[in-house]
Formats: sequence, structure tokens, C-alpha cells
Amino acid sequence: MRILLTGRTGQVGWELERSLLAIGDVLATDRQALDLADSEAIRRTVREAKPEVIVNAAAYTAVDRAEAEPAAAMAINAAAPALLAEEAKRCGALLVHYSTDYVFDGAKRSPYLESDRPVPLNAYGRSKLAGENAVAASGCRYLLLRSSWIYGPRGKNFFVTIARKASAGEPLRVIADQQGVPTESRFIAQITRALIEHRAEGTIHVVPRGSTNWHGFAAAIVQRLGLGVPVEAISAAQYASATRRPAYSVLSHEKLASLLGTPPGWEPLLDRCVKAWKPQ
Repeated sequence: MRILLTGRTGQVGWELERSLLAIGDVLATDRQALDLADSEAIRRTVREAKPEVIVNAAAYTAVDRAEAEPAAAMAINAAAPALLAEEAKRCGALLVHYSTDYVFDGAKRSPYLESDRPVPLNAYGRSKLAGENAVAASGCRYLLLRSSWIYGPRGKNFFVTIARKASAGEPLRVIADQQGVPTESRFIAQITRALIEHRAEGTIHVVPRGSTNWHGFAAAIVQRLGLGVPVEAISAAQYASATRRPAYSVLSHEKLASLLGTPPGWEPLLDRCVKAWKPQ
């Protein structure tokens, strides 16, 4: 099958380009090849590629900066997916689009289901929800994959930040009162491929089993790296950020399990990431 992939240089996009080669011919684009802020470029690229599947791994992910740049976040996270969905419908393609646990407000205390009502707390979450709504309303065939706390051995993410600081001997202060599911980028790419092969459609949460808080995640990283750096637990109130984040954003993996079988726990996936990480 012909697959058009956006965001090839992102941590998920990098993994997707390699994973999707097993099931089709992949035309992978980055920001230079396809500017998602350019509506005509989106239309032209899709119409020239004539894809059977569009995988949109590009996104505005700067959660804190989105508070000052809500229009920029909306352009990439909502307007661009709306156009991709329009073009997907036009050519009969399946659109695979990614969203986030941050569409929820954290008021729940059991894992969020795909059917739970989203109530985002911040500009980033609002932009991602707007993208979800645009895709769902477009009439195209779509696979909307929500994930959370995405990390991998490359790029800018929590794992790389903690690993580098700990390797440099820096003591760490990490929030302990926000709970979610760390999700490895390679896992997301592998599940995406499997769901496409399964001909799945609709909204699905793509997360491993289990959950932790940011402090527990950081401590697990440090322990696996064999480093003796102290990891101090702090509250979200002690962390200097103007952005509201959900205190509980654990996504349920039950729907995913019903389709593909029970996913691995987050800790074995962290082990795999640690093995793949190359200190700079």
C-alpha cells in the first residue's frame, strides 16, 4: 500500500518510517518537504502522492509554549489535521492521527476510556481536541490514536532529559503528584502498523499496561542506568510552570487489548529504550 507519513523527524515519526516499511511504500515528509501551516502544500502533497493511508505524526508539542502561542498550536494540531482529513476523504484514504491524554482534565481516578468526555485544561490540550473533532467530523475513514508521556532514546523528551542530567551527576527534582502512562515511541509505531494491518478504525488508546508518576518514571530511568543520583519528589505546585496539567491522565489499554492482545507493561518497554539509548 502507498503510505504518506508526516513528521518523519519526530520521535514517533522516526520509528514509524521504519516500522511502516514492512507493510507498504512510505513517502515520508518533514517540515521542509511539507509545511503543515501551508494549506496548499497539504493539498498538493496528498494529491500527488495518492496514498491509501495517511499517517500524521507531525504535531505542535511544546505544551508550555502553547499557552503563549495558541494560534500556532491550533494551526498545526487542528487546522492541518482538518485538511488532511478532507483530502483523505477525497481520495478514499485512511487517516491515522495522534492525540494525547491532555485532552482530559484529570478529575477521574480510574483509567480514561475512549468514550469519556474530553475536558482539556491547557492550550495544547484544546488544540489536540480540536484536531480530534475535525477528523471525526470530516467523514473520512480514520484511526485516532491517543497516547501519553511519549519518550524514546532520541529527540527531546522526558527520558532523554533525565538520562542526560543523571549521567552528568545532576540531582533531580521531579513531580510526584501527576499520574500517567509512560509510552515508548517504538511501541506506538509497532502498534500503529498492527492496527493498520488489522483494519481498525475509530479512537483507540495506545498505551502499555500500568501507570506511575513522573517521579517514579524518573527513578526507574536512573535505576536502570545504574546511577546513584538522588531523585527528590516534589509537588506540581513546587514546579515553576504556568501550564495546568491533569493530575491523573491514565489511559485505559482495554480496547487495544481486545483488538491486539494484552500490551506489555511500561517497565519492559523502558528497559528496551535504555538499551537503545546512546549518551551524547
